[in-house]
Amino acid sequence: MALSKIDGTNFIAPTLPVSSGGTGSTTLAGAGLANTPAFEAYTTGLQSISDATFTKMTMATEVYDTDGNYASDRFTPQTAGKYFVYAKGFADPSNYGNLKSCSLQFYKNGSALGYTLYNIMPGDNSSANGGTGATPNARAVVDMNGSSDYLEVYFINSTWNGSGAQVGSKQFGAYRILT
Repeated sequence: MALSKIDGTNFIAPTLPVSSGGTGSTTLAGAGLANTPAFEAYTTGLQSISDATFTKMTMATEVYDTDGNYASDRFTPQTAGKYFVYAKGFADPSNYGNLKSCSLQFYKNGSALGYTLYNIMPGDNSSANGGTGATPNARAVVDMNGSSDYLEVYFINSTWNGSGAQVGSKQFGAYRILT
């Protein structure tokens, strides 16, 4: 079996020999071995968020959405299974050196799921010695029922003076794991 190659933006599926006396070959996808549904979305612009409040991250650009299961910043796969999910966002405090902490959190069906906390508290407890930015990222494996389960990603940013912040360079994606 040959490894997959990338031809521009398209994957070339490797072929497998057909077994049990068959002739010819089939692709991994043809054998039911596709990592779909899958999607990835991102935004390079900044989203304003309130201080110390989890806020749903919005994504303006879809890189791909194999089955049309990503809409309104929510992934609702219609195929049951385990999914690898990932996200990141850049915390950009409104004042230089004002970042106290930030984190990402996945929500499944409106409730917090996995939690990845990235704290930045350099220097003493003052905005003069706070952080200037950070990029927390999260990864998880999530069971989805294939009908009504959905995933979203939320971001929280705390500043020393409560002034709020922005989140940018956002990315959110998922794909079904072959089991």
